[in-house]
Amino acid sequence: MRNKFSEVLSRLATKNKKIYIVVADISPAGKMETFQKKFKNRYFNVGVAEQGMVGLAAGLAIKGAIPFIYTIAPFVLYRPFEMVRDDLCYQNLPVTIVGMGSGTIYSSLGGTHMTQEDVSVCRSLPNLRVLCPSDPYELEECIKFCSKNKKGPIYLRIGKSGEKNLGDDLSDIWKYGKIRKIFQQKYKAKKKICILGYGPILKLALDIKSKFKLNFSLYSSHTIKPFDTSNMKKIFNKYDKIITLEDHSEIGGLASIVNELAFKYEFSGKIKNFSLKDKFINSYEKQSDLLDLHGISLKKLYKEIKNA
Repeated sequence: MRNKFSEVLSRLATKNKKIYIVVADISPAGKMETFQKKFKNRYFNVGVAEQGMVGLAAGLAIKGAIPFIYTIAPFVLYRPFEMVRDDLCYQNLPVTIVGMGSGTIYSSLGGTHMTQEDVSVCRSLPNLRVLCPSDPYELEECIKFCSKNKKGPIYLRIGKSGEKNLGDDLSDIWKYGKIRKIFQQKYKAKKKICILGYGPILKLALDIKSKFKLNFSLYSSHTIKPFDTSNMKKIFNKYDKIITLEDHSEIGGLASIVNELAFKYEFSGKIKNFSLKDKFINSYEKQSDLLDLHGISLKKLYKEIKNA
């Protein structure tokens, strides 16, 4: 996704001279190097000075620019949190905060390089919208949306590399603020089941579909804030079992949103949440092994659908 981000932003910046990018200690490798060479006056690397990165982007926004700030997720949000809150959200400035390698993607570098609570933190900030694309197609649509943004900050939570598109010609198109159908149950069953999630972790659902031929629907909730309550109500009315899937804490993310809405709208079916546990991550392992420690795996997800 990081190459896709740089590629799309470079293409958009060719037509829109208001697009700037401010990065923190990220070398201009791959596609980002293209942006740096083509738009030298619109590319800034502040080094290990994330607070300055946010402040600089705020100043650019005040002057009418469309700035993006970009680095590894924990350092784009946690280190400069006061500036994100006061300079961007309080002032309601159109700055896109791009957190790359979100969730447990940087598992081999330990808990300091992971963001298991970033969605929860961002949802609590007034004026801050939260976009979490599930594949490169959704990412491109998100960037297009952000490049036209004229009011209010956005947190764009993205993966790292190697992600593939999840949908096909029958999938819904991406729309801001709308839950997107990736694929639908193809034949009648006693129990109607769907998986609802966001981010690259949705690949698990695609793997289950291709390997085990199980019958379920898959939806991407790429816009976490504002959340698509109207389509969520339709999902409640349509399905007997809803499985949420996210590379994020069980507190404040999609699991919390769906559980709260289920209570509000008196959903009579069953809900199973696959989220990270409310525990700090103290291991240095492969992402799949770490997720398994938190109860998220292909095997466990398969078993949940099969038993239903």
